Amino acid sequence: MATEEELRQRKIEELQQTYQQQREAEQRQLEAEIQAQALLKKYLDEKALERLNNVKLVNRELYAKAFQAVMAMVQRGYVTEKINEGQIKQILFKLKPEKEFTIRRK
Repeated sequence: MATEEELRQRKIEELQQTYQQQREAEQRQLEAEIQAQALLKKYLDEKALERLNNVKLVNRELYAKAFQAVMAMVQRGYVTEKINEGQIKQILFKLKPEKEFTIRRK
């Protein structure tokens, strides 16, 4: 049977491993975000990039959809010059989910 000290040591090792995995995941996520920002800087003008970053603060899902849309446009060759703020607004508007209104009677 394992002693209490051995059990404690195993638990510490498990926690250290979990912590290391979390740090590695955070590092990968940070690197991916840096790459995404570099790509956006390449294809969006300053105002459009600022607007998209503001959206990211409020609605990460909409930001991700917009990022994917911009990258799809780039891959298809639709982007010949930097996307401006008006164009990014249009993209965001098209991607924004429709709000559902429910009318309730009392």
